[in-house]
Amino acid sequence: MSIVRRATIYFEPKVHRALRMRAAAADRSMSDMVNDAIKRSLEEDADDLAVLKKRRNDPGILLSDAVRSLKRRGKV
Repeated sequence: MSIVRRATIYFEPKVHRALRMRAAAADRSMSDMVNDAIKRSLEEDADDLAVLKKRRNDPGILLSDAVRSLKRRGKV
């Protein structure tokens, strides 16, 4: 089992209450719920960074060219 670290987190009262209620309803600890939410967020960030890295060499397009093209096609 990995070593667990302690951290102090300050929640807004309404957020704390909602988290406490959801944790109780799911029969889970608030720490487990926060850990899972942070892990999901970090995984999403990693996925986004992987896509950016993969598309690093894609040719770019100027905003003005994109707008002009959209106008020509009647999209804007």
